Amino acid sequence: MLSVGIIGLGTIGSVVAKALDSGMAGMTLAAVASGRRDKAMANLANLSSPVDLMTIDEISKRCEIVVDCAPKSVFRDIAVAAFAHGRTLVTISGAGILANEDIEEMARENGGQLVLATGALLGLDAVRAAAEGTIHSVKMITRKPPNALRDAPFIIDNKINLDQLNDAVQVFCGSAREGAIAFPANVNVAAALGLAGVGADSTGLEVWADPHLDRNTHSIEVDSDSAKFSLKIENVQSESNPGTGKITALSVIACLRGMTAPLKVGS
Repeated sequence: MLSVGIIGLGTIGSVVAKALDSGMAGMTLAAVASGRRDKAMANLANLSSPVDLMTIDEISKRCEIVVDCAPKSVFRDIAVAAFAHGRTLVTISGAGILANEDIEEMARENGGQLVLATGALLGLDAVRAAAEGTIHSVKMITRKPPNALRDAPFIIDNKINLDQLNDAVQVFCGSAREGAIAFPANVNVAAALGLAGVGADSTGLEVWADPHLDRNTHSIEVDSDSAKFSLKIENVQSESNPGTGKITALSVIACLRGMTAPLKVGS
C-alpha cells in the first residue's frame, strides 16, 4: 500500500480525502496538513479511519505520495519538501509550476516525480500527443461568472468593477503565463495547457466575466500538423469556492487511481 499525504483540506483536499478514506486500491490516506487546524480536525472527524494531522515536512518524510491541494502561495514549500525525500508530488497548480521552473530539475536530481493532474480542463492528452509533432497555435478562452473572478489580484489591482454587469466583459487578454500571474486561483487550466503544448508564453488566453453564466467555461483551439481540434467544458462551481469547478477534485482522484490501476486509460 502506498501512503498518501494531502496538504490542504479545503474545497479540493476534503473531497480527495473522502475518496481515499472510502477505499482506493493500493493506497491509504496516512496524513494531512492544513493551515486551518480547527477546520481540518472537523473534516478528519468525519472520516472512518484515523488520520494524523502533520506539518508539510512531516508528511514529506512519511508519505510516498504527496498531494498538493493548497493555495499557490505554498506550492514551492510543498515541492521542496516532497522532492528532498524523493517523493511523487501530485498537484493541480499549473500556475505554481510556471512560477517555479527549477522544481522539475529538483525532482529529477532527487528521484522524485511531479505530476500535474488534469484539473478543470479536458483534452490535455490530445494536446500532449500533438506536441510530439508540431503545434502551430493554441488559444484558450475562459468565461466565468463574475463571482468566480472578483477576488483575483488582476481584478483588484486594476479596480475592475464586476458588480451588476449586464453583458459579458473581457477582463484579460495575453499569454497563459501572464494569466497565471494575474489569476493564480482561476486559470490553472491555462497554465496546464501551456505546459502540455507549446509553452505558456506561446499559449493565448482570454478571460471574460459573464453574468449570464452559472458555470466556469473553458474553450481551447489547437492547430497542429497532426490535428486541428476545438474543445469546450462547462464546469459546475464548487459550493464553497465558486472559482473552482467540482471536476477539479475528481481529476485528482482519477489521477491517483491511475497510479495503481491494472488498466490506465489515457496517457
